[in-house]
Amino acid sequence: MSLSERISRGVKATFAANLITVSANGVLSVVLARYLLTPDEYGTLFYALSILGVILIFGTLGLPSSVARYITEYTEEDPGQVPHILATSVIILLVFAGTVGVVVSAGSQMIADRLEEPNLAALLTLGFGYIVLQAMRTYLAKVFQGFNRVDYSAIVNAVFATSHVILAIGLVLLGFGVVGAFTGYILGLFVAVVLGSGLLYLNFYRTFDPAEERESGLVRRVAEYSVPLTATKGANVLDKQVDTILVGFLLNPTAVAFYTISKQVSSVCATPAKALGFTVSPAYGEEKAADRVERAAQLYEQSLEHILILYIPAVVGLILVAEPMVRYVFGSDYLGAVPILQVISFYVLVSAINRITSDGLDFLGRARDRAIIKTTTAVSNFILNLLLIPIFGVVGAAVATVITFSVYTGMNVYIIASELPIRFAAITRTVVGTSLVAVLMGVGVYLVLPFVSGPVTLFGVVGFGVVIWLIGASISGLFDVRRTVNFFA
Repeated sequence: MSLSERISRGVKATFAANLITVSANGVLSVVLARYLLTPDEYGTLFYALSILGVILIFGTLGLPSSVARYITEYTEEDPGQVPHILATSVIILLVFAGTVGVVVSAGSQMIADRLEEPNLAALLTLGFGYIVLQAMRTYLAKVFQGFNRVDYSAIVNAVFATSHVILAIGLVLLGFGVVGAFTGYILGLFVAVVLGSGLLYLNFYRTFDPAEERESGLVRRVAEYSVPLTATKGANVLDKQVDTILVGFLLNPTAVAFYTISKQVSSVCATPAKALGFTVSPAYGEEKAADRVERAAQLYEQSLEHILILYIPAVVGLILVAEPMVRYVFGSDYLGAVPILQVISFYVLVSAINRITSDGLDFLGRARDRAIIKTTTAVSNFILNLLLIPIFGVVGAAVATVITFSVYTGMNVYIIASELPIRFAAITRTVVGTSLVAVLMGVGVYLVLPFVSGPVTLFGVVGFGVVIWLIGASISGLFDVRRTVNFFA
């Protein structure tokens, strides 16, 4: 199978799984926010998930990504070492995650008291199960990526998405409230991990003939490479979760609900970019290792053009339809999320560019540089949040996120351009052409916005905007719309 065919297959499988994931999460968010939980309860749930997301750093470190890198390398150079890498890394991961999980569950009341949010204690008590299972799900997804079988990663993620939605809603309906919703997350993780572990053992682990002895220093090298990846992962998680935690600490759970709604919408929008980035990242390293840097650069250029074509118009549209979308999808109780969502829309574009850039640096051997930049911007984000939230409220958190993540993404693009001969002239033409089409689309959407009176007319307006974008893109001749759509579909 050629590289382009493999990437296309991976993108489509990952995109399909991500589409299932965001659809399931969208259903869960709407049902919980609009019908089953109050804004305060909804905010408490995601406050707890954000806290555990930060703590999870210590349960995984950078081990999953490091293992993926060495699996990619040793599958080609010395396949007999692959079973040793898998067996040893799983044991190490479970020890780390289990230890952190025990500490969180035992200290749940203390954490809740320190954060002055007593309702958190009941959720954090279940932290052991969440941390261990989430660590394993992350590990499985990364290992499958290392084997260049992102379709298996997609299966695991899709199973988690569908199962945790069904279980969470079911437990809330049975009367278990926000604790039931959180338990649904844990049970969904369990189902996904069991399935993923079976796929890993049957389709990979037992297919390799293990070497009689583990290569000397192999575990040490895997552990050493995980150090900069730990810094990057930690800074990345901190960057994504610290704003939510600070909003909860400095404001209240209802403010967390508004902020969470906005970030969930941005997550839905990131689906195509996430699928593309997860699939192409290993290919950068493969092509460079084979001295085909021109081909690696061309792959990045094409990926970036696809992202710009899709996301520049998406930002314009999201800003315009933010108010009716929040009103008719989540309910009038969440209208406080509108200005946050409008600011976060810029983050959607920057995040999409970063999706196809940052992970690729790990496979190009630039994990250390990425870690330094990410740590610096994460600290800056924390400081900006502390400064802006007391002044501007939740909108301040959104502004801080957009500023710091833009700097981080820009530096990542600079680094990858130093590794690969990227040609930015064609990309610039794409930016200009797409921006003109986006403005045309924005004018059309703005003119029909007054006709929005409910979910049906809202989707109609969105569809109208998409039609304008498709026509404008085709007439401009700057890019092939069919090729872009087919790449993801």
